[in-house]
Amino acid sequence: MGRGAAFFDLDKTVIAKSSALAFGRPFYRDGLITRRDVVKSAYAQLMFRLGGTDEQTMARTRDYLATLCKGWQVDQVRQIVAETLHELINPYVYAEAAALIEEHQAAGRDVVLVSASGDEMVRPIGELLGVTDVIATRMAVEDGRYSGEVEFYAAGPSKVDAVGELAAERGYDLADSYAYSDSYSDRPLLECVGHPTAVNPDRALRKLAVENSWPVLEFRHPVPLGRRLRERPAVPVAAAALGVGVGVAIGIAWYGRHRRTRTAAPSA
Repeated sequence: MGRGAAFFDLDKTVIAKSSALAFGRPFYRDGLITRRDVVKSAYAQLMFRLGGTDEQTMARTRDYLATLCKGWQVDQVRQIVAETLHELINPYVYAEAAALIEEHQAAGRDVVLVSASGDEMVRPIGELLGVTDVIATRMAVEDGRYSGEVEFYAAGPSKVDAVGELAAERGYDLADSYAYSDSYSDRPLLECVGHPTAVNPDRALRKLAVENSWPVLEFRHPVPLGRRLRERPAVPVAAAALGVGVGVAIGIAWYGRHRRTRTAAPSA
């Protein structure tokens, strides 16, 4: 028998926001997206989360992602993520998730982040958490720019395919492995391991967890890394419900209006 691993979804499971939408403001600032793109992206993600297991929904989300990113310079995206990671992501890491990741690592299990967000975003977030193994969406690149094609879309059953490949490569025993997610769209991921857990679950996943007697965890304490290190032991894994939405899009739209107003104001 092989050893087990722990597979964590990212958005609303490890961090208290959407990793893709979190970088909307700097992408907008650097001219990669428009305000209309921000709203459409938020809507596309919401639709995916509400019906993400539907093949047509996943295909539409994947195709929209490819079209949106076509022509972007890969190095520019990586630079934006590196420059804004500690501001936009670090304060929103759930202390409960960080503690749970550390518990699995202390038990000798590899921890893997599994996210539909792009590898250029997920991998640096993993490094922030001390996690080196990542399964994420990969975009095709030509001459240093995204070509408009998706090499691998890490969503739904595709997550399970990647987990299976990694398990075969590393010798993981999936029956002795763990998986955590907040979304019903990750039902295939949760069902492929012996120890599935719903974290801050949406309504459909909560119902599924109850039907299958899966553990349900509620994380609600996003705490910056520096503060976690100062205040060990971390917040216990337990707690209360957290309401989530797409308010980030409103914040980005406000930022755009504020920036234009500031630019248009006459100098003293």
